[in-house]
Amino acid sequence: MVSTDKVSILSLYRVLHLLILHFILGFSMEEVVVIVGAGPSGLATFACLKQLNIPSIILEREDCHASLWKKRAYDRLKLHLAKQFCSLPHMPYPPNTPTFVPRAKFVEYIDSYVEKFDINPKCNRSVESAVYDDHEAKWKIEVKNLVTGEPEHYVATFLVVATGENSKGFIPKIPGIESFAGDILHSSEFKSGKEYNGKKVLVVGCGNSGMEIAYDLSNHGASTSIVIRSPFHIVTKEMIWLGMNLLNYLPLWLVDSITLALARLAYGNLDKYGIHRPSGGPFELKVKLGRSPVIDVGTVAKIKQGIIKVFPEIMKIEKDSIQFNNGDTEQFDALVFATGYQSTANNWLKDFNYILGKDGMPKNKFPSHWKGTNAVYCTGLSRRGLAGVSADAQKVANDIAMIFKAEKRHN
Repeated sequence: MVSTDKVSILSLYRVLHLLILHFILGFSMEEVVVIVGAGPSGLATFACLKQLNIPSIILEREDCHASLWKKRAYDRLKLHLAKQFCSLPHMPYPPNTPTFVPRAKFVEYIDSYVEKFDINPKCNRSVESAVYDDHEAKWKIEVKNLVTGEPEHYVATFLVVATGENSKGFIPKIPGIESFAGDILHSSEFKSGKEYNGKKVLVVGCGNSGMEIAYDLSNHGASTSIVIRSPFHIVTKEMIWLGMNLLNYLPLWLVDSITLALARLAYGNLDKYGIHRPSGGPFELKVKLGRSPVIDVGTVAKIKQGIIKVFPEIMKIEKDSIQFNNGDTEQFDALVFATGYQSTANNWLKDFNYILGKDGMPKNKFPSHWKGTNAVYCTGLSRRGLAGVSADAQKVANDIAMIFKAEKRHN
């Protein structure tokens, strides 16, 4: 007869043996939901699932949650919409939070959100591939631990793509760009204009980031120019706040008309400064195309005064000289590309066609963009900012909970 002590020792041995096999051979860890990405999208999805008692884990490539906001955002950044449109599910901002939340305050809010919902992402985990196994009806996820270098294997019933629209900074291929002698950086690497005092800097891109970076550069003594290629709407934060509230009571076309009338009163005709308005209204374009209006922080006044110069599209680059398509040539010390981001989900989501197109964005149009086939979902890819993140997270969590609980009852 085997003694109790010997049984305990044998049991302990088996547990240790399994743990060793797990770390050496990378045995699969089975999960209900695997969320890829610990930005606001992934965190919000986790919190919503937790409220519904659905277990999930988050895999994050970087060494912290919300790395874009903590490490790749410029100092003067503020949320462009009022805080009432920018909270995550189940947690409003504290009453003393400014209406337009600065980056540092938003990071504090995110950290509080993580603490409140006890979110512990598995950081330093690079998802290398995710493939759907038809036979088992499960997602097989291959991961590299960036600290140990060891592979990890996960199996999940549900997979959520929460890597966001801003995964990788996009810099367009311009003839001769490799010959440029000065600094070239993407807006995600830009921190403050104080590093460029006395230098000639060209900002490429006229969205919210480009216009705000140009303003910051100019304020810090840089000789600043900006490339404006496409038409866009210029508004103030107050106009957007008013419009967002009016949409609760008035049709979109009327809200657009009111907003455009206010913009014309504030800025006049900007055509002669190289800024042209598109044919659709600001809210119409946001709803149809996910294209945001530019919220002016003071850049337009500097353009009108000639402090910030406007150039059209770049034709080619030769060392420090930039040639534009109107024939002008100008020399610059640095180029800042505020040319947007690319989704990188298709790099690891091998069966991306279940939910994404070739560009890494949802193949289904809004508002059906968030759900694919074979239990794969996406959050934060609606081009509707933090309000879109919140809506996506709640829809995804509710759908997963409904399916999961129905299957448990059936079994």
